[in-house]
Amino acid sequence: RYLLYLQIKRDIFHGRLLCSFSDAAYLGACIVQAELGDYDPDEHPENYISDFKIFPKQSQKLEKKIAEMHKNEFRGQSPAVAEFNLLLKANSLETYGVDPHPCKDSFGTTTFLGFTAAGFVVFQGNKRIHLLKWCDVYKLKFEGKTFYVFGAQKEKKAVLSFHTSTPAACKHLWKCGVENQAFYKYAKSSQIKTMSSSKIFFKGSRFRYSGKVAKEVVEASSKIQREPPEVHRTNITQSRSSPSLNKQLIINMEPLQPLLPSPCEEEEVPSDEGIQLPKEEEISVPVTSSSPVKGTGKDVDLAIEQEEKMKEEPLTISELVYNPSASLLPTPVDDEIDMLFDTCPRAENEKDDTDSFEELEADENAFLIAEEEELKEARRALRWSYDLLMGNIEVNAFVKSFSRLFLVGLGLLLFVFPLFLVLLESDLQISFLHEIRQTPEFQQFHIEYYCPLRQWMACKINFIRDILGSF
Repeated sequence: RYLLYLQIKRDIFHGRLLCSFSDAAYLGACIVQAELGDYDPDEHPENYISDFKIFPKQSQKLEKKIAEMHKNEFRGQSPAVAEFNLLLKANSLETYGVDPHPCKDSFGTTTFLGFTAAGFVVFQGNKRIHLLKWCDVYKLKFEGKTFYVFGAQKEKKAVLSFHTSTPAACKHLWKCGVENQAFYKYAKSSQIKTMSSSKIFFKGSRFRYSGKVAKEVVEASSKIQREPPEVHRTNITQSRSSPSLNKQLIINMEPLQPLLPSPCEEEEVPSDEGIQLPKEEEISVPVTSSSPVKGTGKDVDLAIEQEEKMKEEPLTISELVYNPSASLLPTPVDDEIDMLFDTCPRAENEKDDTDSFEELEADENAFLIAEEEELKEARRALRWSYDLLMGNIEVNAFVKSFSRLFLVGLGLLLFVFPLFLVLLESDLQISFLHEIRQTPEFQQFHIEYYCPLRQWMACKINFIRDILGSF
């Protein structure tokens, strides 16, 4: 559950969980309560929320709303309960679990497309305006910068068209749609249609999803027998000193710090089963660590002994804590990335109503930048492969020689074999060619393979001529 909480918090930071102003304030207050605990006027200054980077864009109004909810509505909640409340709120949002793709509809309105287990969804701002179930989606298609969805609505055929910024972004959107449709629609991976390699004149992409489908993944997961992990809770106030990244638990996650529990503090080993709301005595999740140990030599020796014992034992989630004030971004973000949330403008003479739902709109440029980063990664991989073949990257001499020999042999085979076949089928009267023509193997090859292939090629060429002649 704690790892899921970290994932949702990361999605909120990157703007992938679109929500209204009030929902954003509630999610932010849950995060602050889980990290800081109850509000204390002596420890928390007036602008203490600004120390937390929760959203891509945090206006002062949003920070004030988060601070107000943290002071009044979340007092007494443990980190476990606050994190669980965040998961419940996130699960209730329409944009939960949706990776939004920015585009424009046929009217030029900015929309966000997403693919869920239910089907193909369309958002404007943070409101879902359209849902097309996978069973009603017949075909997904792209041409240039235009993405098409062919489906049925109320027993009538419908074609939805959307425009992306670049052809590469449109193809990426189409691939995501093909993968999600195959993953959620089919009961078995064997039901997914594959493209035949015999279609030489096939127009379009041959990309298809390969792998297990959702039903197979659920069935495989239900067969896993695993003991719930042991987690220990220690209620310690937050500290921002000496952040260190422990790579033994999670790679590419927020930096974590080792927790040194005091022997006088109580430890509990709960069972994490079911999805009901946990009690404070039953669930343990990591909290922030205390400051470095200071004191006499005996205290230092005791702390060192406890730390050595912890290194010998397998690490659990609760033994490492997350410090939000000194965290590193889990995924690289450009320094010039545009903010993903923007509060709706209001008149100056209008009063601030705490019950109003001001929507936060996602900036499509941020998603485009993310897609460009994926394309850059693909280009780097292709560049590395090219450098490897050209010898710009030093590798084992045997591997280089073998790869070059293989490429040369393959090139000669592709050139020599067609040339040799043309000579055999020609009318040249050469002794060794005549002897080869008389062999039963060549006659069998000529009857069973060459003649059908020649007829098939002739039909295709005549078909193309007829099409060109009609114009």
